[in-house]
Amino acid sequence: METNDTNETAARLRRSVTRLNRRLRQSALGGISPAQASMLSSIEMLARPSLGDLAVREQIQPPSVTRLVRTLEDAGLVQLVPDDADRRCTRVVLSASGKKELSNIRRRKTEFLEMQLRALPIAEQRRAAELADLLEQLLEIE
Repeated sequence: METNDTNETAARLRRSVTRLNRRLRQSALGGISPAQASMLSSIEMLARPSLGDLAVREQIQPPSVTRLVRTLEDAGLVQLVPDDADRRCTRVVLSASGKKELSNIRRRKTEFLEMQLRALPIAEQRRAAELADLLEQLLEIE
């Protein structure tokens, strides 16, 4: 494949993935903001992160993390707990409601994609499965 073709394919993939991600967020968030949903996901992934860990992961300033976490805490989606080794450090954990909300977001995203896929002919659904395989391969290349 020529460089121009590869560049155009890369640009098309970037645009499509970005737009698809935006559509998934819009279809799935319910009553929380995209930033709050991202924060819930990061808290789950990092398992008992500090506020500083979340600032690094989310690439936002510590005061913004504090505001987001307080909002999530007020909504009953997270809990702030002291660090076992250093009582000066606060850790963030998902509450049962936070885990359920994150699960619901993921379920709604999957349902949205499933609905879109079901509207396609079977041959196109197979192509979508092949594309999913290809995207997974691209994510493994480092």
